[in-house]
Amino acid sequence: MVLNYIFIFFFLASFVYALIQWIFMGNGDVFPAMLDATFDMSKTGFELALGLTGGMCLWLGIMKIGENGGAVNILARVVRPLFTRLFPSVPADHPASGSMLMNISANMLGLDNAATPLGLKAMKELQTLNKSEKDATDDQIMFLVLNTSGLTLIPISVMIFRSQLGAANPADIFLPILLATFFSTMAGLLAVAIYQRMRFDLVLTAWIAGAASLVGGAFYVLNQLPQDQIATISRVWSAFVIMSVICGFIILAVVKKVNVYDSFIEGAKEGFSVAIKVIPYLIAILVAIGVFRAAGMMELIMSALNKTVAAFGLPNDWVGAMPTGIIKPLSGSGARGMMVDAMETHGADSFIGTLACTMQGATETTFYVLAVYFGSVGIRNTRHAVPCGLIADFTGIIAAIFIAYFFFGDRI
Repeated sequence: MVLNYIFIFFFLASFVYALIQWIFMGNGDVFPAMLDATFDMSKTGFELALGLTGGMCLWLGIMKIGENGGAVNILARVVRPLFTRLFPSVPADHPASGSMLMNISANMLGLDNAATPLGLKAMKELQTLNKSEKDATDDQIMFLVLNTSGLTLIPISVMIFRSQLGAANPADIFLPILLATFFSTMAGLLAVAIYQRMRFDLVLTAWIAGAASLVGGAFYVLNQLPQDQIATISRVWSAFVIMSVICGFIILAVVKKVNVYDSFIEGAKEGFSVAIKVIPYLIAILVAIGVFRAAGMMELIMSALNKTVAAFGLPNDWVGAMPTGIIKPLSGSGARGMMVDAMETHGADSFIGTLACTMQGATETTFYVLAVYFGSVGIRNTRHAVPCGLIADFTGIIAAIFIAYFFFGDRI
């Protein structure tokens, strides 16, 4: 629904603004430019979606090896002590516990196809504990906010898009996204905890303090190094961690006597269908953005934002990536289109291009997750789910800006 309004607004606002330019400014080239943009961006969207096929087949094949090898189960066991504190009203032996653990674990590993069905199953099982059919429970809200905060260990789709658009090292956003999504998740978790007056026992406090110490320590160490060394370390460690995960998945599968090759083929087949399904969505949003840009609307908005930022005496190098951050809570497809547009316009390895990618990976789409998960069980009163989800989104976007300056400041 939200994407429908965005699509309509882009076209109609662009048409009105172009009409004003033609009538009052004598700009007769604006409408031909808008029409050319529709053809150019539809071609770009089609070529880009087809180019995703190889990357999607590769990564969904690898993820299927991890799934069949038990990686999701292992991660679920690791985070179980934390989950029993975050969802105190859910009995340990209730089916919702297992589904929530599996959903969050699948999300962290980038297994979107597996995560959504598990999430819907978990929400339905949580609904069996709900004394009010229409009002969201505290546990349902915590579960939804953890989903919308988007904690992901491996940002597969962002890396694939970067590869398609010519990034020298598509995985260089791995650590920045991991850090940004950590901050968004912590913000969402703490916001819900404050709203719900959650009790912090020793175990929960230790989990949060340990994670914060790890991230703080990483920033401290990296801050002692020159900018070019930080970029090098990010590139090397990102590649090392990702390759370690791949090899770890294979080892787990071998130990469980899983046919690794067949598992890869099974996942790769899913990758082909996913890439094909993306085509109409990607073309739709890229064409709308192309018309919006050709009419001069994007330039108008960015100019206003730049002037506002400059009025406060702040650096404005990050402003060009903000369309991705603004659209992300509303529409995942729309934000993806904005990310692609930023890389197409400024370059995949530009500061704006890498920042847009970091923003894209920092959070999930709050209103989509809320509509799908709560809608599946008939929840009407979402209580504090929306403000907590938006707090997570806002924190993730702000964190992405600061982290991008930290890692990619030399690209400005």
